[in-house]
Amino acid sequence: MNKKDFIIGLFSGIAMALIGTILFITLFTDIPFRESYLAIKSNNHLGKVITLGTILDLILFAFLLKKNKESMAKGVIAAVLLLTFFTLII
Repeated sequence: MNKKDFIIGLFSGIAMALIGTILFITLFTDIPFRESYLAIKSNNHLGKVITLGTILDLILFAFLLKKNKESMAKGVIAAVLLLTFFTLII
């Protein structure tokens, strides 16, 4: 396993989850982003929103497998596992 590709996949997976979370908050709420974020956090729904944001990781994972980038795909899986543990903590 190429460590460089794994690290790239790990950071790509985290970045895609962050982008997905921001898109979810922006597209599915009617109030400004900061207020939406604070409301979601105060209602203890942040973990659920982060989990929904990781849907983009599925697309990234499928794309990497199609391009035969297995090491990067393993990094994306590791990112999803890290985000899973993070959402369990918060």
